[in-house]
Parts: sequence; C-alpha cells; structure tokens
Amino acid sequence: MAYRSMMDAVRDLEKHGKLVRIKEEVDPDLEMAEIHRRIFEAEGPALFFEKVKGSPFPAVSNIYGTYERTDFLFRHTIAQVQKVIELKADPANFFKNPARYLSAPFTALSALPMQQRLSAPILHGQTTISQLPQIKSWPMDGGAFVTLPQVLTLPPGTSSVMQSNIGMYRIQLSGNEYLPDQEIGMHYQIHRGIGVHHTQYNQSDEPFRCSIFVGGPPSHAFAAIMPLPEGLSEMTFAGMLGGRRFRYLRHRGHVLSADADFVITGTIRKGEKKPEGPFGDHLGYYSLQHDFPVMDVDRVYHRKDAVWHFTVVGRPPQEDSSFGYLIHQLVKLLTPQEFPGIREINAVDAAGVHPLLLAIGSERYMPFRERKPEEILTQANRILGSGQTSLAKFLFIAAEGDAPGLTTHDIPAFLSHVLERVDLARDLHFQTNTTIDTLDYSGSGWNAGSKVTIACCGEKIRSLATELPTGIALPAGFSAPQMAQPGVLAIQGPAFAGPDAYDDPQLLARHLEQYDWPGIPLVVLCDDSQFLGQTLNNFLWATFTRANPSHDIHGVRAFTEHKHWGCRGPMIIDARIKPHHAPPLVQDPAATAKADRLFKRGGALEKWG
Repeated sequence: MAYRSMMDAVRDLEKHGKLVRIKEEVDPDLEMAEIHRRIFEAEGPALFFEKVKGSPFPAVSNIYGTYERTDFLFRHTIAQVQKVIELKADPANFFKNPARYLSAPFTALSALPMQQRLSAPILHGQTTISQLPQIKSWPMDGGAFVTLPQVLTLPPGTSSVMQSNIGMYRIQLSGNEYLPDQEIGMHYQIHRGIGVHHTQYNQSDEPFRCSIFVGGPPSHAFAAIMPLPEGLSEMTFAGMLGGRRFRYLRHRGHVLSADADFVITGTIRKGEKKPEGPFGDHLGYYSLQHDFPVMDVDRVYHRKDAVWHFTVVGRPPQEDSSFGYLIHQLVKLLTPQEFPGIREINAVDAAGVHPLLLAIGSERYMPFRERKPEEILTQANRILGSGQTSLAKFLFIAAEGDAPGLTTHDIPAFLSHVLERVDLARDLHFQTNTTIDTLDYSGSGWNAGSKVTIACCGEKIRSLATELPTGIALPAGFSAPQMAQPGVLAIQGPAFAGPDAYDDPQLLARHLEQYDWPGIPLVVLCDDSQFLGQTLNNFLWATFTRANPSHDIHGVRAFTEHKHWGCRGPMIIDARIKPHHAPPLVQDPAATAKADRLFKRGGALEKWG
C-alpha cells in the first residue's frame, strides 16, 4: 500500500489498532507534548488529536513511536530500498546475485519525482501561520516550533528539483521578535545543505526562496533526515520508501510538494538574523537563544484533509530514535565503504546521539607481535573527521576478533569489553580546541570543545567490579559512592561553582591514590550518584552529555609524557552540571496535571495511565 497523504497513513494505522483518536480539545501549549511523551514512554499508539485549541486543523504524532510501527509504515517498500542501498555500497553485488538485484535499478527509476501540472491537493486552501497548531513542548521554549519540517531550497541559477536540498531544520513559528504571520525563524548551520545554498545566494542577486513542507506521506519526513548516498536525491528516496513518486509543482516562483498537508513559502533574508530559541533539544537540555536566519512568509497552503504532523524533542530516547533505527537498517552495509576497516558504528541514542560513538574496527598491523591499538586509531581519526560523526566527543573503539559476537548495539556488553581491555596509560587519545555539536553546551564555547578516543585491542587485563569496594573513605564534600555499571564507580561531588571547581576531581584523584582498585577503571564524578546508577540510560545521558573531554577527564596517578596524557589508576570523568551548561528539560507540573484527565478512568488514554 502506497500512502497518498498523511491521512492515508492515519487511517491505515487506525485500521490495524495502532492509533488512538483523542476527541477532547487539547492545548498545544505544553499539554499535547506532555500527552505525547507519556504515550511514547509507555510504548503506546500513534495519537490523532481531533481538536487542537486555537487551530482549525487536527494533528498527529508518535506515528514512528516504536520500531515495530516504523517497520509497519514501510512494510511494502523497505526490502526494495535495502537492495538499492546494497548495490550502492558495492555494485559488484549485482553480478554475485543478479536475481536478487534485478529489480533494484527499476525501483530507483520508477521513484523519480513527478511534476504535477494541473491541480494538486496542496492548493485546496490557504491559511496563516497563527492558524497552524502552535505546539510548544517545554516551558522555556521561545515559542511554537515545527518539529518535523521538510525544508526545500534550490541553489541559485537552477530550477531542477534534482539539485534541490530537502533537510529537516528547526522552524520557529511564533515568539521572540518575529512579526506574527509575517516572519518565521530558521535554525540551520552554515555547513548543512541549506547553509551552502545560503552562502551561494549571498553572492547572487537572486532572492533566496524557500518552501517548508509539513506532513504528506510518512516517507517524506524521513527523507529529509536520511544521510543519502551521492547522487540519490531526497525526492527520489522519498518515492522509493513511500512506494509512490514524489509529486511537486511550481507555483508563484516556489516548488511545492503536491501531497504535503501544509506548505509555507517565503524568502530567507540574506544579511539579517533574529534571535531564535530557546528550544528543548535532543540532548535533553535547552538549546539557548542565538541569532539565526529569518524568513519572510509569502503564503501558507494546505490540502483539504490537512493533518499537522509533529513530534516532541527531548531527553532521548524519543520518537526520533526510530529514525536512527531505520537509518541503521538501510545503510549498515555502507559503513565499510564510508569508513574502511570499520565493521559497526553506533551513535548512542540515550547519550543524545552525537556525544557518544561506539565502534568496532579491524586490527591487521604487525600480526606476529602483541596486539594493541594501531590500525583502529587510524580508523578512529577517519570517523572523527567525517560528516556527522565529526560532532562526537567520546569515541569508544574496539578491535574485531577479541570476543565472539561483540556488537556495539549491546551497549552494556560493549562498554564492559572496552573497560576490561583499555590501557589507560596508553589508549586515551585527545583532540583539543576543536568543534562539537552546536547544540552541545558542555564545551569551552559555542560549537567549541574537544574529543577523546578510548581504544582497546587484545586480551582482558582486568575483571570488572560489580560491588562497591569496602572501606571507602572520601574527602569532605564527596559522598554516596555507588556502582553505576560494571567497573564504573559513581561518586557524588560538591556542586560545580566556578573555575576553581575544576580542581575538585584532582583532589579526588589524589585521595584515591591510596586504593588499589584494579576492577574499577572508571570513576564518574556527578551531582547525583543514585540517579546515575539507577539505569543504563541515566548513566549514558548524564556522563557523556555533561563532560568536555579536555576539561573534564582526570585520572588517578595521571601523567603527561611527550604530550601524551594517561593515568595509571582509574580515569575520572567530571559529569557535574557546570554553570555554562544549558538547563536540563523539566516538565511543567500544570501541563502534567492538565493531561491527567485523559489517562484517568474513562479517559481516551486510560489504558496507558
């Protein structure tokens, strides 16, 4: 079944018991996001909000809320798309198994975008920005945002949609200094596809036209975030995954998605920015207010049965985790092509994706001497110097062949594997004064921070402790020691109060020199050791989103030798919240109480209460 619209997908999900309608009026100001989060955490259904306060349009969320539901949406097409990706990874696959791949070229050719020259569903009606569902997810958000936009731009001097960029960039609809119904905010970085176009338009006399699509078949939103192989456009990919060619039309100088639920058209100002944000982001904190481009709105189009498609961004995992899942399913065979020697990469969702990478590489150097990290360090540099993986701060990389069945997707087992083998005096490799994710405020400045590779290769050199050592005495201000993971000791420290607080871990390190803890290679200094040790996700989130390697890694019996830093005792990661960090996301109690009505006895969502 090929969905022709978002409403097609809604009906299909409902028919198969995978969607619940909420008939009561709901408030887009915090309440809808609260409902969504609670249903997502309960692994509940997709949600169709029939009555959105202040808007004539219904809304849908959580359609990708489970991996099973994501597979369901693309059940008729994903196998064929995988074949196309496999051929892209290695064209020789065709000759190895021509029967399997015979249809793959036709899958791509039959999915090429199609221009619609007559009437199109999107031209049914027009509305205004303020009439769209003004969904605000977190109390400190700067206004209402579009969370699943498909933003299309063309480079200057071309009208070919095959040269277009369709990306998913944050769109602020209201708040701050934006003139209501006339201006919207555009959050994107200069190195992204639309940013490249922006630079080109700055050198051109052409107006920088932009079209923002919301909704349409479910494959369209996914295509906007998919890292595509060279030569495969977002429109073609959307057509392959959706089983239906991407329909578009040209109208008043803009490219419109014919099947979208909404299209906002306008012109991005070349030389002017306005404050955008704050916004609750995928790291579990607010991305703070900064100046970003602004778009002058021309028209807002909608189809007859328009449905506003949204999600909620926050501390992972969230609904967008399914995007990572589906990307992995489709491109896992491309990993060795993009990163020679690498067998697996896992951008850890619970740690906010970019802060923490796990990888398995291959170690083939000097096979007749002691195995130690050599080739995998070259592979690590390739990972940290490429595309989106260059935003990582912590890269744990292990060599293939030291343990059968090792996989980066069994996170506890993989971390234990590394901690059992890492030589902390030899296997820590830093990159300082470099770039990190713009949305990560743990660094030394905006978009500025550091990276560390933690490598291992060879046999186990220690067995990891799972119980708290006896006879621990801590310095004043340090308390509540607790085993957070095998080999990982969490210690609660004094609140980080300023630059002098960087001395706290060194004080702790000097104190710990008196102990011999071979089974504890990692100590995490934190604000709440009970929270850190409560779940694996708490450990991953708090440790790796709140630390900047160059500033926050310390060690017991640390040393520097020819500019190489290491330690002969446990490594210490200072994962306390620092004054320069962005505030963590905290739900609004009033919105929580308001949403309770739907989860009580007799409510539409009683089953998940």
